[in-house]
Amino acid sequence: MYFCIPTVQYLKMNPTKEIIIDEAYKLFLNHSYDAVSISDICNAIGLTKGALYYHFKNKDELFQAVIDKYLVIIGIECKDIDKITLKEYNFLTLNHTKKMINSIFKHETEFIPINYFSLLIDSYRHYDGFANKTNSIMDHELAIIRKILDNAIINKEITDTIDVKTIALMHLSIGMGVAGRILKNDSIEDSLRLLENQFDQLYNLLKI
Repeated sequence: MYFCIPTVQYLKMNPTKEIIIDEAYKLFLNHSYDAVSISDICNAIGLTKGALYYHFKNKDELFQAVIDKYLVIIGIECKDIDKITLKEYNFLTLNHTKKMINSIFKHETEFIPINYFSLLIDSYRHYDGFANKTNSIMDHELAIIRKILDNAIINKEITDTIDVKTIALMHLSIGMGVAGRILKNDSIEDSLRLLENQFDQLYNLLKI
């Protein structure tokens, strides 16, 4: 699966520009893209519009800089996909998800899930190329899962009576379902525990 996490790639940025991005992030996160104006951002930072436009030509460019810093799409790093078992990949996916969620919550002292997901939706609406990048990563994840499933069948780890494409989509959907459970205010621990149980149940249904 994939997840969006904060990144530190802007640490060497011009201090003023970084402050603008950080303050704009707070406003976009809590009020949405459409509700936040350039004036709002300037007032929050204490800059004139001229000073802000020196660093960003418009709100769209600033918003993209915010997303590039705070919502980075991260896929699972899976080496030796020809050798990893499905059971091992499930474990890898679970640990990856824990890491991503902990990164998000560590970054936000008062994390409100619906605000975060609203910002993610705004990214699809107002950041050209964001959807294509996200879809590309998801397609790559699906290709990896299908390869692992194919190998699991060849190695007689799981049954050969399945439709690999369907099971791969199911596997990806299970992983992405964590976001929905967090959104409905399930605890992080409960959401991750359920994810682990779902992977275990799916594996038990597939294994020989």
